[in-house]
Amino acid sequence: MAKILVIDDEPSILLMIKKMLEKAGHDVDMALNGKEGMQIFENNKADLLITDIIMPEKEGLETIVEMRKKYPDLKIIAISGGGRISADGYLPGAKLLGANMVFQKPLIQKEFLEAVSFLLKDLNIKKPPMQI
Repeated sequence: MAKILVIDDEPSILLMIKKMLEKAGHDVDMALNGKEGMQIFENNKADLLITDIIMPEKEGLETIVEMRKKYPDLKIIAISGGGRISADGYLPGAKLLGANMVFQKPLIQKEFLEAVSFLLKDLNIKKPPMQI
């Protein structure tokens, strides 16, 4: 089971991603902006960071840059539904600044979960035994 931190300023998106990842067997922490997310990460390190790009207080691109500097091996996925420009205007920048993968909202569950599994596969994370 991997520890995943999801940062998004939309509570409904946060809950949707949390449920999706928990159903796939992961432990999920949530934050509403990059500032809060970085504080949570400092207290409870994660194997994977999933961050929205456009958020108040500390937006995703700034969060990616800071996390990449402090934790160069951290796996990062950037997501965006766009803002003043479309999501495809922000996502290439997120990739250039250190995101391992990028996804446009709305997320396609199968593709998103496959990307999460792909990024976590090298971490040798033990899954809990099957429960009956």
